[in-house]
Amino acid sequence: MFVSLQFKLEPKKEDKEKLIKLMRNQSSAIRVAYNMLKELEKEETKNPHAQVYQRLRQLFPELPTKYIDSAIYKAKQYPTDKPVVFGGRRLFEKLCKNHLTGKLRERLKKQWKELRQGTLISIGSKTDKGNRLTRFEDLNGQLYIRITTGNREFIYAKVLREPSNSKDKWITFTAMLLESWQTQSYFPYTVELKLRDGEVYGNVSFEIPTPEVRYTKENGVLAIDINASPIHLAIAEVSKTGELLSYQTISLHHLLGLSQNSKDHQEWILAHQIVDIAIQKGKAIAIENLKKLKKGMRGDGKAKLRKRLHQWNAKKFLQKLKRVAMLKGVEIVEVHPAYTSVIGMLKYAPQLNIDKDIAGAYVIGRRALGFREDTPENYERLLKDKAYLEFALKRYEEREKELTELIEKESNEYKRNALESELNNVEKAKKILTHLIQSLQSEPSGCEGAYGRNPEQGETKKVSQIAWRVLRVALLFPVLGRVLPRDLSPLKPVLVKGVWDRVRSRLVPLGAGGTVPIRDF
Repeated sequence: MFVSLQFKLEPKKEDKEKLIKLMRNQSSAIRVAYNMLKELEKEETKNPHAQVYQRLRQLFPELPTKYIDSAIYKAKQYPTDKPVVFGGRRLFEKLCKNHLTGKLRERLKKQWKELRQGTLISIGSKTDKGNRLTRFEDLNGQLYIRITTGNREFIYAKVLREPSNSKDKWITFTAMLLESWQTQSYFPYTVELKLRDGEVYGNVSFEIPTPEVRYTKENGVLAIDINASPIHLAIAEVSKTGELLSYQTISLHHLLGLSQNSKDHQEWILAHQIVDIAIQKGKAIAIENLKKLKKGMRGDGKAKLRKRLHQWNAKKFLQKLKRVAMLKGVEIVEVHPAYTSVIGMLKYAPQLNIDKDIAGAYVIGRRALGFREDTPENYERLLKDKAYLEFALKRYEEREKELTELIEKESNEYKRNALESELNNVEKAKKILTHLIQSLQSEPSGCEGAYGRNPEQGETKKVSQIAWRVLRVALLFPVLGRVLPRDLSPLKPVLVKGVWDRVRSRLVPLGAGGTVPIRDF
């Protein structure tokens, strides 16, 4: 895994002038290399690197060879399909405006020149003790960078950088440096220096060896489900045989009002906490493979939920979690997210008397372990019960009538959009139930695999999920009166004995059984 760290340099005054001159020369070489590469690309020239290198050697004879190679490397990072303004297009356009005068213009001009002319990059090499031209060295217990200026002349600049906390990667970098000096087994690192507000800042990029994975799903998983309303993480510990051992929830509301930097910091802390729990339990971590998250659209009548989803990026947090897990040797198992919440709500929430979000995390864990989720037998019977289906259809017809009246009375555009969206879903549900009544057939589904497990580790094949979609339509609103209810215990009589009459007539449901004995980590 490649890591990039920032630091500040403190060169002597006379050395700083030499460094700025060196930066100006290489920055010019980068611009020339970029323009040549752009022209050679149009001509489809073979081996353009060699031609650019020879030209730069002629134009900049005082630059050491490695600086020229690094200049070409840097030039290749810029796009050739559109114009590039070195120093920044935004600043350049501001400077082109005539109304800027005095100190403001001089300050912007200085900033633009620093961005345009204040770059020095040196690509690392294992054979050159990490980096030939900008090398970290220890002088009397203080970390310095030795910068080659040409003709076997060097300048030394003190590195001003302290670890921000015990998990700062700077500790890892300095430890790797110390080990390389002692064993003379060096690792490559690339150093790029930048001039900003008259000060010299650096950036070092290197690769951290990936540790061996020690905690795998062979001992079970710690499954994580991310939920938006309320915004929190649901965590379920699942044994290797598929049982729910323990669970907990972690609220994320404290992240919503933070700045981006503070939010990133808190997310890193949370990622470390979760990985530490997985290490303590000796289990892998199971998450959903979230490729694209729907965050709603303006005018849908769900402004609060949309704002919450825009204030916190679940995919970025999962990336942090995967990175921390990789560094600590914990396996990450990503599963397909299809219908995990629906299966949890309908099957495990009433069965184990747990929250629907915990039940969703439990399904994620079981799917990561390769277990298939067949539809319960009593649910399948319910979908073939004509009397129940007619009752469910009638419930939707009543709701459709209510929504139609509410839409006619509602003057607020956004509230009306939300009602129309619900009405659209009700009409779709009616079509599904009408089709069921006509056919009285259902299609069972689950995760395919031999002996109840997936053929490939951590993966589920894309299979038919029609039965679970139909069950969601047929059960949640007709029985519980809500599309996304929090209390799913009334479904237990239906799940265990198939007695939907008791729920419909508002009788007391069966006693709760099958709860999980361990509730907290």
